[in-house]
Amino acid sequence: MPKSDQGVTLDRYMVIPRTLIFITRGDAVLLLKGSPAKRLWANQYNGVGGHVEQGEDVRTAAERELLEEAGLVVADLWLAAVIVVDTGQNPGIAIYVFRGESQDGTPVDSVEGTLEWVPLHRLGDYALVEDLPILLPAIMARRSGQPPLSGRYAYDDQDRLTITWG
Repeated sequence: MPKSDQGVTLDRYMVIPRTLIFITRGDAVLLLKGSPAKRLWANQYNGVGGHVEQGEDVRTAAERELLEEAGLVVADLWLAAVIVVDTGQNPGIAIYVFRGESQDGTPVDSVEGTLEWVPLHRLGDYALVEDLPILLPAIMARRSGQPPLSGRYAYDDQDRLTITWG
């Protein structure tokens, strides 16, 4: 099918692709504590990730973000979930959530923030970004080879996040 037949018109719903990566080491997960100077999620914990650049596939983008933000190369990254964030406008966001295991390497902090191996049983002790208390257990329950979860984030009339799984 040629590009002209792809049906790309500005009146169609579009998404901005992003990656989110959760690396485990034993019973801990690598989380990024956002820099105090960050516009979003300052001093809050989230996975590593970022935007998919033009010309990249989502796995390549995840590998690049992991190297840029944590200084890590993880060979066994796998897709654990795809989440569409309905922002109530066009475009929305598509988040491709990856998992992997790393026994080697020391994460290197970046301008994005500091990295910590957080014990999974202590997640409640950390200032997590809003969706992580729901998202992270669902992602950690996934196993390589299972189909990825399908999720939708949306906002209610009071601008509160709602999460549904497909």
